Amino acid sequence: MTQPAAIPTSTRLWEPGTATGVGSLPGTDPVEACRLVFGELPDLPHLPELPGRGAGAEMIGRAAGLLADMPVDLQPSGWRLVPRPGVDLRRTRDLMARDLDALGEVAAGYTGPFKVAVTGPWTLAAAIELTRGHKALKDPGASRDMAEALAEGIARHLARIARVLPGARLVVQLDEPNLPAVLAGRVRTPSGFGVLPAVAQDVAADRLRGLLAGAGVPAGVHCCAASPPVDLLRRAGAAFVSVDATALTHADDDAIGEAVEAGTALLLGVVPARDTGVRDTELSDARRSVEPVRSMWRRLGFSPEQLREVVVVTPTCGLAGATPAYARVALRRCREAGRALADDSA
Repeated sequence: MTQPAAIPTSTRLWEPGTATGVGSLPGTDPVEACRLVFGELPDLPHLPELPGRGAGAEMIGRAAGLLADMPVDLQPSGWRLVPRPGVDLRRTRDLMARDLDALGEVAAGYTGPFKVAVTGPWTLAAAIELTRGHKALKDPGASRDMAEALAEGIARHLARIARVLPGARLVVQLDEPNLPAVLAGRVRTPSGFGVLPAVAQDVAADRLRGLLAGAGVPAGVHCCAASPPVDLLRRAGAAFVSVDATALTHADDDAIGEAVEAGTALLLGVVPARDTGVRDTELSDARRSVEPVRSMWRRLGFSPEQLREVVVVTPTCGLAGATPAYARVALRRCREAGRALADDSA
């Protein structure tokens, strides 16, 4: 593997040593969540997601609410396409409007990069049902139409955010936690007794490529599952790939290395998303947190100076399941770890 050329400053999406969140946070107050994000992650804040508010605030409901001309409603089995908008869709869109109001209140005048997460087309198709009850993923035409509606919805969503933060440089993150299951044919039918056929890698890459390119701003993909399809995401044109670094193995090295050589940035989750008994001394040691990243970098043979240019530090996944106190600590540790990574590789 040859060493990639140094990344020109003019093409940077963010500054070296940056940290960011994945998306979700605990709690129900969007103003408080925005203050937390902009306070702890000043170099790359993101639009907080607060699934604790209930239906329409979780990742599937939020993305479903963006679908252009494809109304949805909440059924006992989950979100389903319906002929006309109803109360569930209105609630979903109202929650998003409150989020943008909170963003304007907290971050007026912000001019740096700002990340917006939206559920990706494959995870959405694996979750939303058609009017007749089948998963949209089962119908290639329906899943394609849903992706097109999502692309239009994302464009409208970004336009609204741009009006709230006119000086911000927007970045899109497509959340695809179920992409490995889609590719492996492990998505269950609504009955739970069967599985849907696997989607071909080329088809999956083409669908993602269309949304990533159509976003009109730098766009990448987050996949916190084990064995994330990094090679597929690189081929789809992702500007960055966001993964749980603690779940990576040596088997992922080649795909990670090829992505870096292609100029793909890495958002690497190193701080636990939940308080699972990690000792305070371990969590407070920023350099210890990023040691797995340094070890991988050494295995790949890249220069230490490039590490700070390519890698952004994140939690291992969303923080919705954490306590508010732990979420604050985790974001602060990410920021400290990112700066440690930059200082040590300068």
